[in-house]
Amino acid sequence: MTSTASEKVRWTTADLELFPDDGKRYEIIDGELFVTRARQWKHQNVGDNVCTQLKLWSRETGLGNAATGVGIIFTDGDNVIPDVVWVSNERLSEILDEAGHLTGAPELVIEVLSPGEIQKKRDKQLKLKLYSVQGVQEYWIFDREKETVEIYRRENGVLKLAATLYKEDNLTSPLLLGFSCAVKVCFS
Repeated sequence: MTSTASEKVRWTTADLELFPDDGKRYEIIDGELFVTRARQWKHQNVGDNVCTQLKLWSRETGLGNAATGVGIIFTDGDNVIPDVVWVSNERLSEILDEAGHLTGAPELVIEVLSPGEIQKKRDKQLKLKLYSVQGVQEYWIFDREKETVEIYRRENGVLKLAATLYKEDNLTSPLLLGFSCAVKVCFS
């Protein structure tokens, strides 16, 4: 049987094991491979700032934990590395595998937009759809250029845009009772 131009290669989690540890990020969404360069300083700084705020709140409440750059293996054809995740203690015990990967949806996923239209579309369309289908409760998208945060919350089983916050706003969440952070702190 010969392959046709319309047949797509479908990448899997097993394929990722064959790639070099070269500092690039390899993600699979619906069987399609995406390769991005290592995050730049400002991108990583925003992710770290958000993660720090979530970690401080988590230590105070004891309700969960946040981490940067953790892989999530939803399915064999959906394997991503969000910038930040927050997961409750109860959920973590259900979805953390022996290798230290998440195998299900954390409650909160955060992406910091990378420059370029393709990268922005991936985060705002493909990943939004993936996180929605997989059961993520909230999805925050930080835009360094505009210094805004788009907050998506699960409504009737789908992640929908609930708010767009600006630098002068405070970031809160019904998911994280008592959490409050000035948006400008995340971009500093």
